[in-house]
Amino acid sequence: MSAKVPWKVRLGGFLAAKGIRAWMSTLNYCAWFHNHANDPRFGTDQPRIYVFWHEYILIPLYLRGNCDLAMLLSRHKDADVLAEVARHVGFDCVRGSSNKGAAAALLEMKRRGKHMHLTITPDGPRGPRRELAIGPIYLASRLGLPIVPLGFGLDRPWRMKSWDRFAVPRPFSRARGIVGPEIHVPEGIDRDALELCRQDVERKLTELTIEAEEWAASGATREGEYRERSRCRVLDPTKYPLAKPETNLIVPFPRDAQPPARKSA
Repeated sequence: MSAKVPWKVRLGGFLAAKGIRAWMSTLNYCAWFHNHANDPRFGTDQPRIYVFWHEYILIPLYLRGNCDLAMLLSRHKDADVLAEVARHVGFDCVRGSSNKGAAAALLEMKRRGKHMHLTITPDGPRGPRRELAIGPIYLASRLGLPIVPLGFGLDRPWRMKSWDRFAVPRPFSRARGIVGPEIHVPEGIDRDALELCRQDVERKLTELTIEAEEWAASGATREGEYRERSRCRVLDPTKYPLAKPETNLIVPFPRDAQPPARKSA
């Protein structure tokens, strides 16, 4: 696949990846988990769909490469360099969006979701900002995978004049992340129920993002926080107990429907 990418795009992606690593390495990172087992670097015994707002994509790109993550990116030319950056830092990429290549992307994400985590910026590639598209909800329902919302925040970042007000961190500033609880979307629900689920996930993701932004701005220490000292490395989940009891949120479903049965281990 990389042979089909113009050499200028490959070079741009390589240089951008080097620059991002150098720039992001100066930041002070802390994370707080509803459940440490939801961290993708603990492996893919249970694949998940991770969602976060597009404006904060630099943080997971830096911290969670090489964690069996497949990222959904648009087929638009604007995302070509980003796809190369993601590849260089250790993400698999699936290209497609609601406007172009949606069916093929869905099939590929379904295939990857059997053995990899999936990650989506649900307000990309063109916005509106912080409005969650239906795609991740539909995918979670079809694949039976839980959604994990990720809230990120930076201390006084520079903001680009783009549709998402893309956040560029100040060197040596604070970056904070909150990994939310698993959200289970019932299988086989209709369009109205999918919309209710979409609204619920959007609300939760926004709440976590605002919480992370306030945490980053305050510089406060949180009980149960985990200091991210470097980019991704494999950890033993038994050494990291719950920061607080897992809520295991179930999003709304029709009154006449039943919650999905949990799969046996």
